[in-house]
Amino acid sequence: MTAAPLPPVAPEVTATLVEDLSPRLRKRLDAAVTKLGSRPTHRDGDTVTIAVDDDTELRLHAPGGVVATVDAITCGCLLAPACVHRAAAASAAPAADPAPEPAAEPAAESTPDAAPDPAAQPAAPTVPDSTPPPNSTPSLGDTTPPTAPALATAPPSTPVTVPAPDEATPAQREAAAALWSAGAAVLEAGVAGAGAVAQAALLRAAHTARLRQLPRGASAALSVVTLLRAARAGDPSYRTADLVTALAELLGTAHRVGTASGAELAAVRGRARRPYSPDGSLRLYGLFTEPVVTDSGHGGARTWVVTADGRLCTVGDVAPGGVGRALGVADRTVRLGDTALTHRELGRAGLAVSGATVSPDGRLGAGKGVKAVTARGAAWTEPPLAALWETPPAEQAARALRSVSRYAEPGGGGSDLLFLDIELLGAVGESGGTCLLARCDGGVPVRLAVADDDPALAHRDNLMLLATAPGTRLRIIGRLVPAPHPRLTLLACSHPTGESTVDLGFDRLSRADLPDPGAPVHSAPDRPGGPGAESPLHLLERRVEQTVPAGRAALGMLGDVTAEARRLRRAGLPTAAGLLTALRASAARRERDLFGRLLPADTDGFAAHWLAATRYTASVAESLCAAAWEPGPAVPTHGPTEATAPRPAGSPR
Repeated sequence: MTAAPLPPVAPEVTATLVEDLSPRLRKRLDAAVTKLGSRPTHRDGDTVTIAVDDDTELRLHAPGGVVATVDAITCGCLLAPACVHRAAAASAAPAADPAPEPAAEPAAESTPDAAPDPAAQPAAPTVPDSTPPPNSTPSLGDTTPPTAPALATAPPSTPVTVPAPDEATPAQREAAAALWSAGAAVLEAGVAGAGAVAQAALLRAAHTARLRQLPRGASAALSVVTLLRAARAGDPSYRTADLVTALAELLGTAHRVGTASGAELAAVRGRARRPYSPDGSLRLYGLFTEPVVTDSGHGGARTWVVTADGRLCTVGDVAPGGVGRALGVADRTVRLGDTALTHRELGRAGLAVSGATVSPDGRLGAGKGVKAVTARGAAWTEPPLAALWETPPAEQAARALRSVSRYAEPGGGGSDLLFLDIELLGAVGESGGTCLLARCDGGVPVRLAVADDDPALAHRDNLMLLATAPGTRLRIIGRLVPAPHPRLTLLACSHPTGESTVDLGFDRLSRADLPDPGAPVHSAPDRPGGPGAESPLHLLERRVEQTVPAGRAALGMLGDVTAEARRLRRAGLPTAAGLLTALRASAARRERDLFGRLLPADTDGFAAHWLAATRYTASVAESLCAAAWEPGPAVPTHGPTEATAPRPAGSPR
């Protein structure tokens, strides 16, 4: 038999199979999942078969590529259908995304051999109402913990009332409460304790949320499940920070369903699909093309174009295939109307499009009604492209930061690209390797990092070659990397000779393209004590992250945090100190009854403390990033005070 991947299983199928197990079999479920993962599998049409042992086979029938019903998983053992094998197979398989509503217009990526772009910037949630604002300054002794979110539910005995149109329904509040409880249980147990049973609870909550028109919460729950499975399987691409963000998204969204109204509620509910709206006739000017290679094995290209009024749009082609496909797609015809331009050609040419459709994030649709013909492009120094470089770097960074913020409001739009005129200063070493140091307008030093280290792409070689030409002035395009210092991944630049542009992922520069050697070597501008210098915010961040792998109890046993809280207060971060103290106290707190027996832990209260700390650290980190791009005198060496940090959206004034 040859190994075959398991087909995705609908969340409600996995949840039902796990819920139907007896308590004894639930205890054996995680071991059964691990055992099935090592058994041989093979595919025959729409059916994948797992050899449980020499005499028993388990079958997953997936018409259309997804296991959609409980009966589609069958087992040949004597205990079937009440055996543990069916639930184990469903728990080992990927969770299927809910079937979206038909889109108004297919994306350019949604072609027969292309999947939706998995590298697209995900929509992220807003700071919950329980998050203390970074500029609040409680007294040094104030360690009162934040109040746990009160998620309203509608018990069966409660009379049903018709809510106002801009309020959540009782059913939605009940679904949000289930999402909160499932997320809080994961935080209580940690990755080590969040096995198949906890994941099934998340899948059930996700399914219920989707049925009750809460697609954003459902998507967050599925993300948590996917990351939990990656963590437990030892997936090398897994990062604890990703699970922290996903859990905070889940808990924050669930909490806000019960308190939001109007436009905020619409954002909290989310959208089940990406709508494409008609945009009439567009005149597009090519900007550059970048390779797209994801950890999930997808590859392709994305070409950025600009409309006549200065809007950024993209045309992409991304599908399974990795870096090899990315290199091939760059020279493949763009799927937009009848144009014969390739992606790399479009990056330097133009298009006249009629019947255009555009998604909120700027993706151009490729429906049957779209017509496109080749037109003249524009140089980066000509309108409308030249206007992109006229905005001050600090304003561009603030806009990009709003786009990449972990907790930005969905549908907020914006791009994470920056357009800068720079002078190269040379290479500078870092703990993770070498990057290129440059100086942009206002004297702000910027670190330019490699966008993708894959040796098949040209990013690394080009950056190292540019590092040998200090003093060279370039016009560049980069993607913001949130950090306490100005940092970009370098995507495209003007040719050192000034004759053209360079797509740094595809085009390879040579030494002959560089100016004559002998240009003066510049050192990095001296900005001692810049934004974020010696900021002890990491003391709170690491406690937030430590909770996720090992759970609440492990955090409670980490010892006293008085010294860490004192250091945060001395650095001008009293709210961080209060959050750290309250988080540690909540993790260690266990009440006893009159007979001295331990009562159940307050999982909701701890989740509220953790969520507040998570959102706070993200908000302050983003304020450090924004401040780093400001030209002029440096801020004090102890780092930013909370009074300089922006107030998170949704926080009380």
